[in-house]
Amino acid sequence: MRQSNQPLHLEFNPDRAYIAIVYDEREVGFCAPEVAARIVETLNEDEQIQEENETLTKALQMACRDLLKRTGGNPASVNKLVQRYLENAKRPEHGTRALAFLLRDRQHELDINDKEFMRFCNSYRLSPNELRDIYRGADVNDEQLKVLARILGRSVQELMQIRDGFSNNEMSTLARILGTSPQELTELLK
Repeated sequence: MRQSNQPLHLEFNPDRAYIAIVYDEREVGFCAPEVAARIVETLNEDEQIQEENETLTKALQMACRDLLKRTGGNPASVNKLVQRYLENAKRPEHGTRALAFLLRDRQHELDINDKEFMRFCNSYRLSPNELRDIYRGADVNDEQLKVLARILGRSVQELMQIRDGFSNNEMSTLARILGTSPQELTELLK
């Protein structure tokens, strides 16, 4: 990546073939054939990912529709159920679930099984019951944060921000309730 204080170095060899790059029916630049091949490959991969995402979204909608039919739920609430599943599938940025993900990451870094990780955490004074509670979503107190900071190799302040922060979805909901934008609310809470 070029920094703004460095001059742009353009290289053009008149004895070499170049391919035009066209966007919205306008030429926007030229590149070497091997670069053009990589661009096409990347665009094809992106298109394939889009198609796969559409297929997975349709499959999730079908599964939610089937679930609602079997449980006697309202078929009109398929989109709400899909959104709930999508939100739950995302890695949380804040709250106890985010801390649980950090613990799982730490376990993978150490390359140890569940039983060994419980012993590891217990050696730092986080009991197996407390660890299970965190994985189940129970609140994490400040004393546990100190222990987690040592286990995870992070500062207590960083973990406090993770525990006490709002997810994007929560921030949007709160902003809507307060009649403001999520950006304004974020600035207000800083």
